[in-house]
Amino acid sequence: MGSLEEDELVKMVQDFIESDHSPSPTTLINSSNHHPPTQYFILQDILRSDTVEEAKVMKYVMKHMRGRHGSEKTTSLSRFLVKGMRKDGFHASLCQTSWSTSFRCPAGEYEYIEVIIEDEKNIKDPTRVIVDIDFKSQFELARPTEHYKELTESLPIIFVGKENKLCNIISLLCSAAKQSLREKGLHVPPWRTTTYMTSKWLSLCPKKHVPIGKGFGVVNLNYLTSP
Repeated sequence: MGSLEEDELVKMVQDFIESDHSPSPTTLINSSNHHPPTQYFILQDILRSDTVEEAKVMKYVMKHMRGRHGSEKTTSLSRFLVKGMRKDGFHASLCQTSWSTSFRCPAGEYEYIEVIIEDEKNIKDPTRVIVDIDFKSQFELARPTEHYKELTESLPIIFVGKENKLCNIISLLCSAAKQSLREKGLHVPPWRTTTYMTSKWLSLCPKKHVPIGKGFGVVNLNYLTSP
């Protein structure tokens, strides 16, 4: 890297940190391929940008997960969290997604927790917040570059966020994963693409499971109307 390019990169990072009006994560991600060191700062900006709804859900998630960080991330642990969130008055459900093989995406399945927050004034549409208790491991690579390892290590184990926040993280990490794999001389597998990763959390019509009696049952609603 030439001295002029280094100076431009340093200035770009400094401007980003010091600016009171930082560009949106989506805008910044578009240039992340050309300036890998900047990806870390962009990711931190995305992770810190909590909305009121996200902060509220995170508070209660951590209340129930406190002391369980060493527990195995299983369906039973997810169900435990769903039950706790519903007792706290949240419209929470365990979502299971699955998708068939397409030209660019192999078949797969995944599960996460969905929390729907109604607008108290009934002016806005309900807010969908995604909770994943095993988020960090979804992006880890077996042989990462130091730069990519730094990115994944900064990810939270438990993710709480809206769809746009999740999409920005997926876009940035998939781009960085592609760079990491190519620098190691490895092929980029289809399950490391943005399309595949997005399908985990944002597939259409996921099966939603809620507590019914002593077990869980499937509901076929876009969102729950009562906890």
